Amino acid sequence: MPRKVIIIGGGLGGLVSALHLSQAGLEVQLIEKYAFPRHKVCGEYISKEVLPYLQSLGFDPFAYGAKDIMDFTLSTPGSRAIQTKLPLGGFGISRYCIDEKLADLSRSHGTEIIQDTVEDILYEADGFEVKTKSGEVYRADLVIGSFGKRSNLDVKMDRAFIKKDSPFLAVKAHYKGDMPETAVGLHNFKGGYCGVSKVENDHINVCYIADFKSFKRFKNISDFQEQVLSKNTYLAKVFAESEMAFEKPLSISQISFESKAPVENHVLMCGDSAGMIHPLAGNGMSMAIRAAQMLSQLIVQYDRGEIKNRGELENAYAQQWNGEFAGRLRSGHIISRLFRLGIFSEMIMLFLKAVPSVLPRIIAKTHGKPILVNN
Repeated sequence: MPRKVIIIGGGLGGLVSALHLSQAGLEVQLIEKYAFPRHKVCGEYISKEVLPYLQSLGFDPFAYGAKDIMDFTLSTPGSRAIQTKLPLGGFGISRYCIDEKLADLSRSHGTEIIQDTVEDILYEADGFEVKTKSGEVYRADLVIGSFGKRSNLDVKMDRAFIKKDSPFLAVKAHYKGDMPETAVGLHNFKGGYCGVSKVENDHINVCYIADFKSFKRFKNISDFQEQVLSKNTYLAKVFAESEMAFEKPLSISQISFESKAPVENHVLMCGDSAGMIHPLAGNGMSMAIRAAQMLSQLIVQYDRGEIKNRGELENAYAQQWNGEFAGRLRSGHIISRLFRLGIFSEMIMLFLKAVPSVLPRIIAKTHGKPILVNN
């Protein structure tokens, strides 16, 4: 019999893993506390490095109106800016759309999606018991953790990063307005940075991350956007010329970019549960998809007996994850620190404008190569 896999969390990493594994014939249950579809705080830009893999799974984002993005603008808090072509390009699609379509596709291949909240994960006798808020107990050979940036399960598992400061807040909303469909902007402001790009319904996705200490000096999100973000003229133009399509912005707090382990207590972590790249590097969604591919391929090999035991599986995944992403995360940390250095960030921009070939090389440091499709 094929091995049974429980996936906790219906983010991109969890949904792509569910689709891949169910297509490979494994028994898959995905437990997600919220119903699909829903909006999430997310930049909603995905590098094309993962496009061949998604298409091999039967999901083509352009069939659902995703925007083909090739042009990149980077600006400083003082509104100095540089434009370049993205080395690979990307596409813009909302989490509302992509999560729903991946969930539907996973169900069609046999994934059971359960709406419930996982409260505990127990590992013993070479297997797992997963206990939920509703009182159900599910059993599986393997568990994938795809429960996001910060969860009560992280606390329960006593993960190291959870004990450290989580000093960032993120805000996202969609806007109605004019913006080139092929463009993505990454605009810095004092205490943070903001991504702006179109998604499938012709809305503009505006998502930013800010230092919580800076944010809490203001009464509300509107005041913060008006008095801080709008000091950057590129962001001021977006807010002045666009109308918010949401009733109110979405926000999440206690965001941390501390290092995480890709395997904890025998749970195989995927997506933000395994590690987060700074949004300034702009590639978290493709990282989650790529990690799901790596993990799913290893699980299929384990199911077939090509990987002999659990320890070998866990070691292989940890090595592959770190080999693929550790350098990207380091680059993201360095870039983020540099652009938080006030006047120094303006000097960096002057250098980038003087030597324009440097920026594409920096972008390449935070992006992978096109994924070879080998399910």
